[in-house]
Formats: sequence, structure tokens, C-alpha cells
Amino acid sequence: MSRIQIFDRAMCCSTGVCGPQVDNVLPRFAADLDWLAKRGHQVERYNLAQDAGQFAGNATIQQKLASEGVECLPVVIIDDVIVGQGDYPDRDQLLSWLGEAPSGEVATTSKPTGLPVTGDDCCGGSGCC
Repeated sequence: MSRIQIFDRAMCCSTGVCGPQVDNVLPRFAADLDWLAKRGHQVERYNLAQDAGQFAGNATIQQKLASEGVECLPVVIIDDVIVGQGDYPDRDQLLSWLGEAPSGEVATTSKPTGLPVTGDDCCGGSGCC
């Protein structure tokens, strides 16, 4: 199974329901990641506000932030390859990047290539989610 890493913008929590404006994409994306984890994929999600050490410890993410700013976030990395940035993919896009078809059959396309990477408790128990 694949290792999926998401480097998010700074926010209160990954569901996005605890801020002043709810982004409807965030709860869907969180559910999709949970679904992938239940299918056996290793999912790691880092929030710039709460997991700054993960950002600082990843040279590729540091370089992206230095050259593009936080506008490049979220960055999606699958098996040490950046596959997406700047917006949240839907489930079909995630499956495509994983080399899987939506039905669970093996897709006819291979995994994308990109830059190699070196390198929840929602709201920290505040109850805002």
C-alpha cells in the first residue's frame, strides 16, 4: 500500500468546520483520506499551524514554501512524489494517483512521477470540531 502525505495550510483542524467560514471541500477530503486509510494506505496529514516541525523537517516542502509561498499548499505527496498542490483532490483523483480505478480495479495508467521528497486529534482537543 502507498504512503500518502498531505501538507495543509494553517487551520484550526483538518475538517474545516471550526473556522469562521466552512470550506465544504475539507470535510469531504478528510472523509476520503479516512476511507483510503481503511483500505490500508498509510495517511499522514500535517497542518502548518499545528505541525510546523514536519514542514521544517521536509526539505522539499521548505523549498516549495520558500519559492511559492503558502499558496502552494496543500501539497499532496504519494510514495515520496509530489502529485498535487494548491487544491484538494477528489476521491477519483486520489485513486488515479494511486494507480487504482474508482471501482477498485487496477487502473491502466501508471503512477505519476514528480519531485522526490527528502526528508488526529482534531483541534488539539479544543472541541471546536
